[in-house]
Amino acid sequence: MGFGRSVVVVFLGFLLLNLSGEVIGRFVVEKNSLTVTSPDNILGTHDSAIGNFGIPKYGGTMAGTVVHPKENRKGCRSFDEFGVSFKPKSGAMPNFVLLDRGDCFFALKVWNAQNAGASAVLVADDVEEALITMDTPEEDISSAKYIENITIPSALIEKSFGEKLKKAISEGEMVNVNLDWREAVPHPDDRVEYELWTNSNDECGFKCDMLMDFVKSFKGAAQILEKGGYTQFTPHYITWYCPHAFTISKQCKSQCINHGRYCAPDPEQDFSRGYEGKDVVLENLRQLCVFRVANETNKPWIWWDYVTDFQIRCPMKEKKYNKECADSVIRSLGLDLKKVDKCMGDSDADAENPVLKEEQDAQIGKGSRGDVTILPTLVVNNRQYRGKLEKGAVLKAICAGFEETTEPSVCLSGDIETNECLDYNGGCWQDKAANITACRDTFRGRVCECPLVDGVQYKGDGYNNCQASGPGRCKINNGGCWHDTRDGRTYSACLDNGDIKCMCPPGFKGDGVKSCEDIDECKERKVCQCPECSCKDTWGSYECTCSGGLLYMRDHDTCISKTATEERSAWAVIWVILIGLAVAAGGAYMVYKYRLRSYMDSEIRAIMAQYMPLDSQVEVPNHVSDSRA
Repeated sequence: MGFGRSVVVVFLGFLLLNLSGEVIGRFVVEKNSLTVTSPDNILGTHDSAIGNFGIPKYGGTMAGTVVHPKENRKGCRSFDEFGVSFKPKSGAMPNFVLLDRGDCFFALKVWNAQNAGASAVLVADDVEEALITMDTPEEDISSAKYIENITIPSALIEKSFGEKLKKAISEGEMVNVNLDWREAVPHPDDRVEYELWTNSNDECGFKCDMLMDFVKSFKGAAQILEKGGYTQFTPHYITWYCPHAFTISKQCKSQCINHGRYCAPDPEQDFSRGYEGKDVVLENLRQLCVFRVANETNKPWIWWDYVTDFQIRCPMKEKKYNKECADSVIRSLGLDLKKVDKCMGDSDADAENPVLKEEQDAQIGKGSRGDVTILPTLVVNNRQYRGKLEKGAVLKAICAGFEETTEPSVCLSGDIETNECLDYNGGCWQDKAANITACRDTFRGRVCECPLVDGVQYKGDGYNNCQASGPGRCKINNGGCWHDTRDGRTYSACLDNGDIKCMCPPGFKGDGVKSCEDIDECKERKVCQCPECSCKDTWGSYECTCSGGLLYMRDHDTCISKTATEERSAWAVIWVILIGLAVAAGGAYMVYKYRLRSYMDSEIRAIMAQYMPLDSQVEVPNHVSDSRA
């Protein structure tokens, strides 16, 4: 180890020591449940600690048979050397390999078991203690090659529980267990809140490469979820602070901003070359501000575009990891560069930076989350994700955070979830004739709920029975009543008068449910009885014809002459016309009489008004009057 690397290690030790001296850290071990289903003498449910590598089956379960190898029990060597295979025989349950703790990395044990065909790995602790998280080893090329290829889940179990499993297996018992991750992520409602603790440094080895690849691959799914309002995403960045006694040292000045308050390790772990830790802190701050400015414009998903574009256009290897390159990316995404710069503040000021201070406060665990001490860390609904940062695995964890039946369609796509309603209808009720089912596929598995079809709600237990309820039920499979179509005619026995009744329609007889038989009206009913009538039964009705060119009148069940009918019809038309003319003439005469009488009355009143005043007139006095003779 060179001098520069030694200084970095010592310096980081001071940082971590100082941090732990101020705050009592609380690392939370994320767990899933393990239920023993056989043999009877060890039945029960136990906690197991989820390994921080591989792909846990978030939101799902796995059933398998536990096997404990007779050789290579710690799994530190390839099982090929011992001729051991854990691949299950055709029709058998998957094998969960139980290994002992010790002698090598947890991840190497799981890798060797996976190569031998194991579907999952249980590691039994070798001391009686609280469960711990099996983490990946420190960075080295040899471990990085296999860690990223581990795809099976793993879990650590307590020593005492492991001894029970080993004893049952040694006695020849078949030990079956069920691993359950359905409650590993809270799922209270129809929106998932998740955060990614990340880093802008692209020269920190395997974990940085894995993080960069994940951000690029997950961007599309993240933006779909965010734009649809299904999730609320927040990025976070870890920083440390320099001990006060060292703030003026060369190391603190090169790794920190704001007088030692916010620091990051040197990217190359060498103070004498390349970029410095403060360059990383500034870019972390810039990415936080990009998110804040984008969020102000109601487009928080732009953060994913900026981060992926910055990785491509401004890598450290090409010496483009700087403000000039970052500003060009910000402008290309249409963000306000002045707002981003204002948000970042003055990195040389001897004062707190509000944005980075919030980040340091957020590192401390609140509620059930625990402190964030590992980079990268994904937190879903305030629960830390354990396992490989891989698109499908992370999407499973996020989808496990939705309340059942509220998952967006991306969670039910074939590449991350199996539709359990396709096999035997999920064991739920169904009406094959109407193509209606109570089976609803969710991310955690199917649920049996009576459906709502065309505005008609079915009610029942969803497993054995569902019945249509409410108006419009006859539209759904005819309300379960008989119906049939022949010769272009359709009849149904369904009557919906508040309560569905199955009653055969006129022209049929039967129970109305399973069958309705045509009634032969010609034989069973008094129809078409006149002497000239000839009856023919039809499906649901009858036809009656008359001989001799007569016309049948169904309402009176009689035959009449077509000629007489036509003559009567013609006379009827004539009479209608004559009556119409008479009415018109009478009306005209009445109008004439009325107008004549009104004219004569007005003339008479005018003549009489000249000789005597009428009651309605005022008497007019003479204008010349004299009392003299």
